[in-house]
Amino acid sequence: MFQRIRQRLGDMKTIQHLCQGAEKYALADQQREPAAEHFLLSALDLDDGTARRAFEQVHADPAQLPQAIAQQYRDALRFAGLTADAAASALDASEPLEPARRLYEAAPSGADLMQTLAQQRSGERGPLLGAHVVALVAAMRQGVAPRSLVALGVDAAALRAAAQAEIGAYQNR
Repeated sequence: MFQRIRQRLGDMKTIQHLCQGAEKYALADQQREPAAEHFLLSALDLDDGTARRAFEQVHADPAQLPQAIAQQYRDALRFAGLTADAAASALDASEPLEPARRLYEAAPSGADLMQTLAQQRSGERGPLLGAHVVALVAAMRQGVAPRSLVALGVDAAALRAAAQAEIGAYQNR
């Protein structure tokens, strides 16, 4: 019983780190609400290292993910009719936004990701890991996060399998 309580407290701390990190990445992207891609970046920063190892297993450089995400934003602005120069300058803000002093709120893709994570984790044992976030993002079919993985040349099914392998390896040690 105490082990389960301790795990829940640890998961709450991990969720706090994920949300704070995702907000930091969103504000740097001039967005008030973190989306799935921001939670993915935040998962790569978690101390457990499972998200990074999942990327490395499929020979993807997690350090390239921010550039792939930025390219998706530029492509979306160009698709909306902005020139390449206008799209680049719109995204090149010098300072991140300041955090709003209100209740935490994520963008729809970020909220969906966290709700799915909570639903899947309700019956699982073991700690919440960055690889859990990677596995969920790799299963997504649309949005900036999965398009960014494609831009990196990552096979989403292979990344999901690598993330699940990392979860299993972490729990069995």
